[in-house]
Amino acid sequence: MSALIPAPAADPWMVFHNGHYYFCESRNQTTLHVRKSTDIFDVGMAENVKVWEPPQGAANSKNVWAPELHFIEGKWYIYYAADDGKNENHRMWVLEAETDDPQGSYRCKGVLDTQGWAIDGTILEANGKRYMVWSGWPGSEDGQQNLYIAPMSNPWTFAEKRTLLTSPTEGWEKNTMAICEGPQVLKRNGKTFVIYSASASWTVDYCLGMIVLDNEADVLKPSAWRKVSEAPVFQKTEKIWGVGHCSFVKSACQIEDWIVYHAKSKRKHGWDDRHVHAQRFSWHNDHPVFGIPSPETKPTRVVTEVIRPVPVRPVAQPALAPVAA
Repeated sequence: MSALIPAPAADPWMVFHNGHYYFCESRNQTTLHVRKSTDIFDVGMAENVKVWEPPQGAANSKNVWAPELHFIEGKWYIYYAADDGKNENHRMWVLEAETDDPQGSYRCKGVLDTQGWAIDGTILEANGKRYMVWSGWPGSEDGQQNLYIAPMSNPWTFAEKRTLLTSPTEGWEKNTMAICEGPQVLKRNGKTFVIYSASASWTVDYCLGMIVLDNEADVLKPSAWRKVSEAPVFQKTEKIWGVGHCSFVKSACQIEDWIVYHAKSKRKHGWDDRHVHAQRFSWHNDHPVFGIPSPETKPTRVVTEVIRPVPVRPVAQPALAPVAA
């Protein structure tokens, strides 16, 4: 299997800014890194710069997952999930860049009040306001993950309590475990789409689902979101399995749309065999069409990882049907 970034690699986040692609990732679930490239297919060969490492023994020192790099109000922020070694303590955390270089050093702005277990936070801009969408437990016990949304008063603070956006109601969202996670935002001609990962991430059945919002003014009304319910919008084939946790970028010319995602190379349960892939997608009636995942992505060379010392700061994530709450 030819990949953009070979295993172990997962939860890819790529963003295009001022002529460069930035790829943000967690390494060994302990440190955060950013790569920089002028081409999507060169990101796997790019210098892998460590930008942040948590203080030992802190509440965000373990299981550092799925970071996302966002440019907000003239500053770079990284949103990521972490805990103290106990899964029930997983929360969403925020880093703020200390310079205008996304590969520079960051300081911890603290933890977001997600009202419980949380991972996979992403930013949604709608109706002139900013929101976070993330995956969380409905209660205090593992067993199901829903998608929640909350408005933000600044890049590190929620303005209101969470609102349930959608929960796993379909059979394809419940394979091995009932999960909705890894939300990502797409927009086109007034429509807002949240593409999310469904079912257990360690299995071949991991896939992508989609909910749609027609009016941005209704972003906090779960009933205004519609789910593509009859099947996943991106799923396994006979050659590639466990496709999910994506991000979206445009080509350097800003014409082509690309999906960056991870997929498993083995049928057995596990996370260590996940590779990062990228492929173009299209649109039909203003809805994204992702097609069939391909096991082939342009080959990349292996490069030596570069670690830059950074200061560690003390601690101060088909048919359309109404979304079921």
